[in-house]
Amino acid sequence: MITVFTPYQTVLAKMISTETVIEAGKAHEARMYVNSVLAREDVMASLLSQGIDMTEAKARVDNLTDSEIVSLADQIETAPAGGGAIGIIVGAAVVVFIVLVVTDVLGYTDIFPFIKK
Repeated sequence: MITVFTPYQTVLAKMISTETVIEAGKAHEARMYVNSVLAREDVMASLLSQGIDMTEAKARVDNLTDSEIVSLADQIETAPAGGGAIGIIVGAAVVVFIVLVVTDVLGYTDIFPFIKK
């Protein structure tokens, strides 16, 4: 009789998939990695030179979802080192050089004396 009048709560439980556990671990590792990158002196100096406040950057990283933080960590790991303006300038110079050599070979220009027509 006492069990009839005693309030009780129902508990719902279900199995957690292996993928869910692995993704949660990946997200935690990715968040730690991105925070360690933000803590580096060269990254701080680069962000400050671009006018980005470090506290705001860290707050934004903390507000990223698990999938966003994993994607960001992957982008940081695969980004080429020094892939800034220097690479673009060198690439453009190579393209211009090749175009000039081709036009010199075809006889439209006479820029390079070492190219025989």
